[in-house]
Amino acid sequence: MAITRWNPFSEFEDILDRYNRSLQGQSRVSENGKEVIRKADWAPAVDITETKEAFLIKAELPGVDKNHVKVAVHEGVLSIQGERKLEKEEGDKKHHRVERFYGAFARSFTLPDNVDENNIRAEYRDGILTLQLTKVEKAQPKAIEINVQ
Repeated sequence: MAITRWNPFSEFEDILDRYNRSLQGQSRVSENGKEVIRKADWAPAVDITETKEAFLIKAELPGVDKNHVKVAVHEGVLSIQGERKLEKEEGDKKHHRVERFYGAFARSFTLPDNVDENNIRAEYRDGILTLQLTKVEKAQPKAIEINVQ
């Protein structure tokens, strides 16, 4: 029988993610028979998987220049930040419909105790940011013998 650590905040984050996705799906509002798009903040979709050796985080960032993406670790929190810039209208080119999200984004994840914060690898290919977070063995508590004199 395996013991699983319960983290109530992860359930809250899951509920919040589902709520945000549901809002994104309802971003179109009909107004006088015309389709109107509400401006909303966006956050890239992320998959997190685990192997025996590492955690793997894959974030979808299509259309984001790799120079506009920052990955940082501070006090046990991994942050992914960046920006997808909107193309400017030039000359005879004009936008008739813009449905993709643009602007700044940020995602943060609390790292487990067994992640080596100094050994995180990042790769960006085909609009997918892949982070590999190597695991380390947790420090075992040490027993200290007390001498009675």
